[in-house]
Amino acid sequence: MKVGIVGASGYSGEVLIKLLLGHPRVTLAAVTSRTHAGKALGAAMPAMRGIDRGLKFVDSDPAALAAGDIELFFLALPHGAAATYAKALVGAGKRVIDLSADFRISDLEAYRNYYGEHHAPELLKDARFVLPELTDPSWKKTAKLIAAPGCYPTGVLVPLVPALRAGLVTREHIVVNSYSGVSGAGRKIEEDFLFVERAESTKAYGLVKHRHLAEIEEQLALHTGAKTVIQFNPHLAPMRRGIATTITVPAAPAATVEKLYAAWRADYGKSPFVQLLPSGETPDTADVAGTNRIDLSAVLDPRTGNFILTSAEDNLMKGASGQAVQIMNLWYGFPETTGLV
Repeated sequence: MKVGIVGASGYSGEVLIKLLLGHPRVTLAAVTSRTHAGKALGAAMPAMRGIDRGLKFVDSDPAALAAGDIELFFLALPHGAAATYAKALVGAGKRVIDLSADFRISDLEAYRNYYGEHHAPELLKDARFVLPELTDPSWKKTAKLIAAPGCYPTGVLVPLVPALRAGLVTREHIVVNSYSGVSGAGRKIEEDFLFVERAESTKAYGLVKHRHLAEIEEQLALHTGAKTVIQFNPHLAPMRRGIATTITVPAAPAATVEKLYAAWRADYGKSPFVQLLPSGETPDTADVAGTNRIDLSAVLDPRTGNFILTSAEDNLMKGASGQAVQIMNLWYGFPETTGLV
């Protein structure tokens, strides 16, 4: 089938291009970019030379894309812009996987509180947030618009949800520290993200009200049946890609590491992209770079009574483009790992 990418000039868009050009079950038929419109793909992105199949970037015209014969579109656009394209494409009967935040939050007031006005609120009721390892598979039969999870939420929800559902941890005093490579900020020129500013430097940012917090807490409530408030502390780390997350959460009475790992195995035992490391062996972003994998580990501190859950993922793969392709595979009945291993 034919697929297209809207907003293909960013980091996640570039990764999507590589994945879809190599995918055996789809044909990448359109890549759009207002910046590169008219340029050959291999000229605008030299890494694609020789594998670009003659593709050229086209302008991002929602009406023209909606009128074409492409069945599925990936939206790799900033929040706000994605909603405009989703409205045109879904209205024309196309399937859409959105990598922005526009449809990740079902509560309109929560969206407005973190992102401002929504440009297609009428689509919220039909959008489905899909984290493949956690979302009930019924979405595959009814969805037309999919919200792919954010990079930070993936690193938090995958380890934390099973622990909460199994009653192994408390809902109070959950502290999450995440460290992201600077590609998570997108391809833009700002002083804070220049190499000379980030090299040999790590700092917290977005404290108290990082935008991904709304998505994380809404999904925690949906998956565990009760409101859950966390302290979320994101950091910029001096690396190009990857996210390392450390979650400190009080253990429930009689909870053990063995019970936690049993809960993880119950949820993820058949998940090809979740790897459980032995307790005490913490995940490393270097080990997941370029993969669609998320690695998990946990220890129980007998001195404080806290579980310490750790995860590592590639923010451009499992945190964005790889996860979007994983969702496509499941949606169309392809083997889940197609084009990703």
